[in-house]
Amino acid sequence: YASASYVRLLEQAQIRISMAAAGRPTENAYVERLIRTLKEEEVYLQDYEDFADAYNRIGRFLDEVYMYKRIHSSLGYLTPAEFEAEYYHHLTKFG
Repeated sequence: YASASYVRLLEQAQIRISMAAAGRPTENAYVERLIRTLKEEEVYLQDYEDFADAYNRIGRFLDEVYMYKRIHSSLGYLTPAEFEAEYYHHLTKFG
């Protein structure tokens, strides 16, 4: 994901690139944990028929399970959806 052409494409789209140094997973701990959870709770448990099946089922896992059912200690034991709702509620209340 760090190829020159890919990085150039991201820069042209004005997307901020965030990459940890090689061999330093603690620099991006939250994303590393997300990938681990995705693998352990979805990917390793499935036998996808093809790329489209994997794409759809992983998307469903992220949209339905990870965002709305799985609590996170780093978010005060809320789901990401609950945390986001509280964040926006706080913004409008004190904003």
